[in-house]
Amino acid sequence: MVLAHISDLHLDGDPRRTDRAARVFARLGELTGLDAVLVTGDLADHGLAAEYTEAAALFAGTRNVFHCPGNHDARGPYREVLFGEPASDAPINQVHRAGGAVFALCDSTVPGSDGGFLDGNTLAWLETVLTEAGDAPVFVCFHHPPVDLHVPFIDGIRQTGEDRLAALLARYPGVAAVLCGHAHTGGATTFAGLPLLVAPGVASTLVLPWEPADEFLDPGAPPAVAFHVLDDNRRLTTHYRVI
Repeated sequence: MVLAHISDLHLDGDPRRTDRAARVFARLGELTGLDAVLVTGDLADHGLAAEYTEAAALFAGTRNVFHCPGNHDARGPYREVLFGEPASDAPINQVHRAGGAVFALCDSTVPGSDGGFLDGNTLAWLETVLTEAGDAPVFVCFHHPPVDLHVPFIDGIRQTGEDRLAALLARYPGVAAVLCGHAHTGGATTFAGLPLLVAPGVASTLVLPWEPADEFLDPGAPPAVAFHVLDDNRRLTTHYRVI
């Protein structure tokens, strides 16, 4: 199973951001053997319907694009434009299958806050997905990382309440990895004894604390993609490519 993983498009009608996102999807469209493309949040920059219309057009030519909301997204317009559903403030949780794997896309957003949290309903939904997955490998996906990444700005708005998630995942050995975004930089660590893989940003790239810069985001650095490969032995390998 080969998964292309990106995050943080922040579409807002700005030609620069539109071009960066289009460049990434054009490159993905040239590749063979991809089972799915995962976008872990912040599709829009302001949560506007027009921004989701732009996202829908961007995704239209690509098979199996799975996505979940981030803190810049708004649940109502997200549902209306991307799913054709009535607006609702309920969490946007989805499950998909591709390449023999199950993708549990959890809504870690908290309306009105930049930080993340998985509410009780989302955790109950996730437990149902994990139970029903049977022997299939499961990727648990959301926007906010549930651990510190040692970048103060991101750590201050990460996902909290993570002990509840860790306790749940510990009961299901079929979980292959936890995938997230939010940080605008590719990263790899562990959570609950599992790989925790952070997607690079598309709109911009995070400047790490030990890198000299005037701003904490670099809009000029090229976008990148993480490619996650799960083999028949359930060993996970990740490659990063600049686009």
